[in-house]
Amino acid sequence: MSFDKLKYLSGFANEFASEDPRCPGALPEGQNNPQKCPFGLYAEQLSGSAFTCPRETNKRSWLYRIRPSVVHMPFEHSKQGLMNQDWKDTIPNPNQLRWLPFDIPKKSAEAVDFLEGTATLCGAGDPCVRNGAAIHIYTCNSSMGDKCFYDSDGDLLIVPQQGALLITTEFGKIKVNPNEICVIQLGMRFNVEVEGPSRGYILEVFNGHFTLPNLGPIGANGLANPRDFQTPFAWYEDRDVAKYTVMSKFQGHLFKSIQTHSPFDVVAWHGNYAPYKYDLANFCTVNTVSFDHIDPSVFTVLTCQSTKPGVAVADFVIFPPRWGVADHTFRPPYYHRNCMSEFMGLIHGSYEAKEKGFQPGGGSLHSMMTPHGPDAKCFEDCSNAPLKPQRVAEGTMAFMFELSFSMTVTDWGNKTKVDNTYYKCWQPLQKHFSPPKTDPTDGPSKVKKAKK
Repeated sequence: MSFDKLKYLSGFANEFASEDPRCPGALPEGQNNPQKCPFGLYAEQLSGSAFTCPRETNKRSWLYRIRPSVVHMPFEHSKQGLMNQDWKDTIPNPNQLRWLPFDIPKKSAEAVDFLEGTATLCGAGDPCVRNGAAIHIYTCNSSMGDKCFYDSDGDLLIVPQQGALLITTEFGKIKVNPNEICVIQLGMRFNVEVEGPSRGYILEVFNGHFTLPNLGPIGANGLANPRDFQTPFAWYEDRDVAKYTVMSKFQGHLFKSIQTHSPFDVVAWHGNYAPYKYDLANFCTVNTVSFDHIDPSVFTVLTCQSTKPGVAVADFVIFPPRWGVADHTFRPPYYHRNCMSEFMGLIHGSYEAKEKGFQPGGGSLHSMMTPHGPDAKCFEDCSNAPLKPQRVAEGTMAFMFELSFSMTVTDWGNKTKVDNTYYKCWQPLQKHFSPPKTDPTDGPSKVKKAKK
């Protein structure tokens, strides 16, 4: 099946049913686990939540496959790649941090696939207790071949920045271009092919799953519409191989196992637990039409909620092209100290608050209570610009992973592409304070009168 001719199921977290058209009738009728499945298939349930979760949060799918996934050799520890938890061994850094675009390996020098090229930038918490998150960067130039990967620790939100990802999953095939995102949920096996040099970002959450944010006073419509999320149709391959490597991330470590067949042998499936993708160009932006700067939460595409009402484990927020019309208002992001951690990345274009220095394929991290905001040039220009309607972020797509955890940078992140000049972008900010001019001998009453 060509990746360019793929069709998808539409909707977010729907109950889907799909079977490969080459094998009609593969889905059992009327039950999940018959004594004998059609065509000699095995029934296997993939659970993404506890059995007893309320219906609205219960996640599971039934897979009908040629062999059950238990057919593999024992797992062994692997030191492949830099996807790990070494943030536990580093000294935290409260400074504003920025990274230049991460280098993509040259194929002429070394072939690096998606998993081999994924490195952990920062993280917090512990997957053993299902609490925390991590941010990874991937840079690769080669396809994975006879190898797949699944994450036993959490869900993966993948944001390509350069190069399309051709992803084969147990549920079917997905093509993810830059300016699209893909979510591969806990336990789902997948393989990544690339068409050339590729780079992007990954947010991994150990708590729960991503959902659409509640709209509250916005009403029924706006932001990311459920119909625009796409889930793959069933597709299978019945292929025996001498050595197929299955990689697993478990408790922050990578393990590998060998089997002698393709893991993508699911002929049919049904349920509400499946991978999906979304085109960021479909986001319906909501913003002010009067005055002041609305909180960036109005740009939330997906959220992973904590058990504390209103507090997210992580939000995925974008800053797409839009109109700016606010009266009497400094329109770019304001100076800010936040009880959340903010990691920003740039897919293409230039970010409005820092047009220089913050580049596509790079990133920035503003940790809890670390002050940040527009650079000196942005502040001066936008403080004095005529306030007429204008297009903002045209040709640009920046995003933010906003997390309720205090993120610690890994050893790799502290040594790789760090922009040590970042702090300088705020140093030219000038003092503009101009108090009322009064005679200091006039006394308090006259000072008050002058102020009035």
